[in-house]
Amino acid sequence: MAIRYLRLALLVLAVLVQPCALRAHEATLGVLEFREVRPGAFVGRWTMQPAIGAARVDLRVPPHCFLQLPEMNCGQKGLVGPITITNLGANMSAVLIKIIPIEGEPRSYTISTANPVVSVLGTGAPTLQTWIELARSYVNYGIDHILLGADHLLFVLGLIWIVGGGWRLVKTITAFTIGHSASLAAAAFGLIGVPERSLNACIALSIAFLAVEIVKQQRGEIGLTARHPWGVAFAFGLVHGIGFAGALAGLGLESRLLPAALLFFNVGVEIGQLAFVLLVLALIWAHRRLGAVLPRWGDALPAYAIGTVSMFWFFGRLARVLAAM
Repeated sequence: MAIRYLRLALLVLAVLVQPCALRAHEATLGVLEFREVRPGAFVGRWTMQPAIGAARVDLRVPPHCFLQLPEMNCGQKGLVGPITITNLGANMSAVLIKIIPIEGEPRSYTISTANPVVSVLGTGAPTLQTWIELARSYVNYGIDHILLGADHLLFVLGLIWIVGGGWRLVKTITAFTIGHSASLAAAAFGLIGVPERSLNACIALSIAFLAVEIVKQQRGEIGLTARHPWGVAFAFGLVHGIGFAGALAGLGLESRLLPAALLFFNVGVEIGQLAFVLLVLALIWAHRRLGAVLPRWGDALPAYAIGTVSMFWFFGRLARVLAAM
């Protein structure tokens, strides 16, 4: 049975997950503002300095721009192209780059260890190069976000374990995709909004819910997910989608480019999710071919490991919610 072949993969993933990387911890954020004073010329200043100090930040701007804070000159081409910080680490988790042009909407871009390079797209009418840069940046960011999101992957893995393979799995993953795509779009356009810390706690609880459902299934009970996998996947997909929207909103893209960025970001999320599902199915196939058998005492261990990790995340995230009240 396909479910048996997932136990080893589940156990390995649950053990390898680094809870400390997802602990309740406020990011150390630096804010660097660039204000355009004449076409192509900017004055930059730190409005919030990172813990390591502004002087030690290795900020790299597009090659045609000359940077020597507080001045940056990008000439007639303007501030267009990649911006990165190469020395992000434990003392500085992210930097928010604010760009205030003479004309047009202010923009902000978040540089983090998960997204170390951002592409500034300029203020003029979108060109073919603008769309190419937009697609490259946001598809890659979507892939990174899903593959680096251990909580999202654990949820998908739990769905695969309960549902098994075949068309039932295809329909379940499709329902999850529809759910998080709908809420991602609604949140990105400001139609709905949930505090990020509370939402992250709910995402952790969704994983714990699946862990309980897995234990029920091992005991011969038919849980809600086993009876209505598409409904459960869609409902929790709505919750996870708002979490995806939080990552997208942090990039501060202009409203005129938001629909396209949303599309490309969602494409990246789906590519990453599909790659993960195919990897798990490949592990199932390899396990079946090898004929490996886990000891009986290990049958329930992955489910309890997932439940423990998810509750660890939940209590850590709940502590952040209570601390902010």
